[in-house]
Amino acid sequence: MTTPLARRECTIPLVEVAVTEFDLACLSATGAVFDRLLALYPAQVVVDLSGCRHIDAAAIGLLLDVHRRLTRADAVLTVRDPNPRIWRILQSARLDQVLPIVAGRTTDADRPDRPLPSGSHRTAPTPAGRAAVPVRGLPDGTPPGGPR
Repeated sequence: MTTPLARRECTIPLVEVAVTEFDLACLSATGAVFDRLLALYPAQVVVDLSGCRHIDAAAIGLLLDVHRRLTRADAVLTVRDPNPRIWRILQSARLDQVLPIVAGRTTDADRPDRPLPSGSHRTAPTPAGRAAVPVRGLPDGTPPGGPR
């Protein structure tokens, strides 16, 4: 997570990723996932925290780093659906003043994989990506970040 994205045309308009564990223990693996996502040069990354029960300062730092890298590439990071406890943590860190934090799912009209209501149309096909990435440990049982 050290190099910013170079200014380049976006190849994917939207990438959604669901994060279920977001703390120091899994930070290196989660950071590697974000590195791979950012290599796709998305116009927007939505981090769905609806299934996440814990977040710490290291995870907030990672979100800020991803936000900074996307901003330099004229792209947007949005955090979606944090539970009330995580929402308060993000607000106390003032993350809500730096990047969009939204409640609720994307509407069907905004989702590229859903048909639009009659009378509506999309100007161009919109590819999108979604990923739920479990970051609990490595295949050999070693926890993310190495043995403890």
